[in-house]
Amino acid sequence: MKTLRLRAGKERSLLRRHPWIFESAIERGGGDSGETVRVEGHDGQFLGWAAFSPSSKIRARVWSFDEAQRIDAAFFSRTIALALQARSRFDIQSDGMRLVHGESDGLPGLIVDRYGDTLVAQFTSAGVERWKAVIADALLAHTGLSQLYERSDASSRALEGLPEATGWLRGSGATDLVLREHGWQLALDIAHGHKTGFYLDQRDSRKRFADHAKRLQFQRVLNCFCYTGGFTVAALSGGAAHVTSIDSSGPAIAQAAANVALNGFAPERAHFMDADVNASLRQFAQAGKTFDAIVLDPPKYAPTVAHAERAARAYKDINRLAFKILEPGGVLFTYSCSGGISADLFHKIVASAGADAGVDGFITERMGGAPDHPMTISFPEGEYLKGLVVMRKP
Repeated sequence: MKTLRLRAGKERSLLRRHPWIFESAIERGGGDSGETVRVEGHDGQFLGWAAFSPSSKIRARVWSFDEAQRIDAAFFSRTIALALQARSRFDIQSDGMRLVHGESDGLPGLIVDRYGDTLVAQFTSAGVERWKAVIADALLAHTGLSQLYERSDASSRALEGLPEATGWLRGSGATDLVLREHGWQLALDIAHGHKTGFYLDQRDSRKRFADHAKRLQFQRVLNCFCYTGGFTVAALSGGAAHVTSIDSSGPAIAQAAANVALNGFAPERAHFMDADVNASLRQFAQAGKTFDAIVLDPPKYAPTVAHAERAARAYKDINRLAFKILEPGGVLFTYSCSGGISADLFHKIVASAGADAGVDGFITERMGGAPDHPMTISFPEGEYLKGLVVMRKP
């Protein structure tokens, strides 16, 4: 068994059961891509079994902190079974669910989503790449399904020295699917959609937005970065009179319009704009157009802390513009999916945006990912999605 020996003082995070080992923490040792190595402290104390990644700054990711644990097919089968068991305890009002959420489920670099009878997996680290066939078999065995599509085309693959890989790993079939969520339906394409085909992490936020629409009787809703219209359908389901949806992707806009039709809503209740969000917000402000509910769900501006300063400016700008066109008493649902932006920093960004816009508001809720996208005590980096519900003071 190959061994990693850490520098003196670098064992503290592993003693707290944090699974990442950075290149700078290693004194000596290594292995092949994805190979399991024994991790020891500077004094030779056992710390964990980890998958080695010679190309990544995160040089190793821990599988287990138990010295007696063997990293073999039985380990992956048992770990996947535990992840599925946890999901059975969550209240998920959908036939779309995240079954494996990487480090939070003890499988660093592995994402698995279920859409009805189809599984979609992303293998984003050298460790899970090495065990891909074993993991695929275990997933099908424990779910009883036969179709598994691979979407290993995330940019993080390149950091691991891995090429992109997409296509059917097990079985075959259509990649255009329809997801049931709460009281509505949403069509998606697992081959070409974002991430594994859809943003399952916003499931509960969409329901909360529908609840707000019903309770506050929204008349004019603006959904920015609407993608395929999840928040648009939610607003209309809640009874919103009219929703304007903006995205810079023509295919996403077309799918959003199709999802509105799929749920039987009158087309005149929805307007779609294939346009830049920032430019559109400025145009609305100049024209004096306002909305009583706005959703800001932008893409990832800061994948790491190193990008936080630049991302903060981008988040502040769109929130400042949104506050300017939000009616007094109106509600803003604003989000950041950037791992490099903490919840505390995001709050400060939104506060600064409100101050610049001359607007104050009540934070009525803090939002996060749905429960099947868990954050654990030992891995706070799992909290990538954070959101605020802000009601503008009358």
